Amino acid sequence: MTIFVIEDEAHAEWSGEFRALEDAIGELARRSKIAWDLEPNRAPCKSWKTCGRDYVVVEFDDQVNPWREIQRMDVLKIRADGVVWTEGDPTSSFPLDPTQAT
Repeated sequence: MTIFVIEDEAHAEWSGEFRALEDAIGELARRSKIAWDLEPNRAPCKSWKTCGRDYVVVEFDDQVNPWREIQRMDVLKIRADGVVWTEGDPTSSFPLDPTQAT
């Protein structure tokens, strides 16, 4: 089986595990509507006012121990100056084509 994990790559922080890619993207769509300085988007570092979140979705094979990373997809950046969908914008090219992910 696979599991999809939302990770803030800038802070090495996991913030959600999902069985379907669509569910992970849906959660990020919800977060994209929350201000950058409010939870869960407020960065955990001391310099949070000049920082942000770099959300990626990581696909793992969870049938092995430790889990094996299959792919990592840059999806969403949230900063004080706005939100940028890198991939997976649910209003455009959804769902992601896993063969095109990095």
